[in-house]
Amino acid sequence: MSQLDVVVVGGGVVGACCALALSKAGLRVAIVEANAPATWHADSPDLRVFAFAPDNQALFEDLGVWQEVSNARAHAYRHMHVWDALSASTLSFDADRMGTPQLGWIIENALLIDRLWQALDRVGIETHCPERVESIREDASGVRIRFESGRGVDCRVAIAADGGNSKLRELAGIAVNTEDYEQRGLVAYLSTERAHEDTAFQRFLPEGPLALLPVEGNRVSIVWTLPQAQAEAMSRMDEAAFNHAVTRASDRCLGDLTLASDRASFPLRRQLVDTQIKGRILVIGDAAHVVHPLAGQGVNLGLRDVSALLASVRDAAARKQAFDAPSRLARWARHRKSDNVVSAMAFETINKVYRSTHPLAGIVRGTALGVAGKSGPLKRALWRHAAGI
Repeated sequence: MSQLDVVVVGGGVVGACCALALSKAGLRVAIVEANAPATWHADSPDLRVFAFAPDNQALFEDLGVWQEVSNARAHAYRHMHVWDALSASTLSFDADRMGTPQLGWIIENALLIDRLWQALDRVGIETHCPERVESIREDASGVRIRFESGRGVDCRVAIAADGGNSKLRELAGIAVNTEDYEQRGLVAYLSTERAHEDTAFQRFLPEGPLALLPVEGNRVSIVWTLPQAQAEAMSRMDEAAFNHAVTRASDRCLGDLTLASDRASFPLRRQLVDTQIKGRILVIGDAAHVVHPLAGQGVNLGLRDVSALLASVRDAAARKQAFDAPSRLARWARHRKSDNVVSAMAFETINKVYRSTHPLAGIVRGTALGVAGKSGPLKRALWRHAAGI
């Protein structure tokens, strides 16, 4: 059995992107995925969407897949408006004032996966799908991965990108710290009475934030954070009552809202690994960090894991060094763990402050939004951090 440079376990957005990036950097790569990716269809929008940041658009451009994504459906948003239901404070971002054509793009998860897998096929990356990892054996020279089918692969480095319940991470013995928020994120598409004008809205409510993300036409994709019981009730509520409830929750910022799709919800938690490296196994994406969706940063953080790893591999090649030198991999892991922990805890703190009914919390959140809204440098710094630039 010949030894590959890298095996990526998990073929979602982050895993597929990682396999493509490392292959284009000259490494011999294979990808392992338990389920064959579904084909994206324009007439069946995926309920799961991302607020795609400019730095990750640049990554996709570098890898030669951005044009295919943007030609299919990537809605640019140029404005963002954030406000608190319990105070008069607001925070707004405008692309022109930030000196950029757009703040980001709203893109469907299924579209990204579809175009990435097409790219994997074009470059001829070794694919094991459907396959599930059963066991691993690691030594100083690499990792032997065995599948449930009895087949397997050998590699110098294995990368866990197989989601929050990562099997490879578990087999590697990497511990995770989890906090269940006892909330769910309710997602759906809505038609709007008024044009959204390429504006993303987020209103902080006592039960959780409501985000309205602009897509094609007079429609938005919502992510509504709610306590578990309330989210389940909202998912079952008759359409007229739901329309009334979400219109009221949105403060009628886009007029009347009407359901334009099915509804779904998913549990919310914060989950962080103790380390993003153990021996010759790296952990990226949701396998390493699951964060609150209020800032739309989950996939962006995962793709920044990929960007940093790609930069390290390219640097190693330029210096004629081994890409998998332990000190190099450890440096990558420290850098990404630091950024991911800071981001995850910041999102968690924001969520907790805005959920709190304590009078001091109301003062803090109103003051914070007000200060950020009036300070040009602070507002620009917040946007630059979210944009990854």
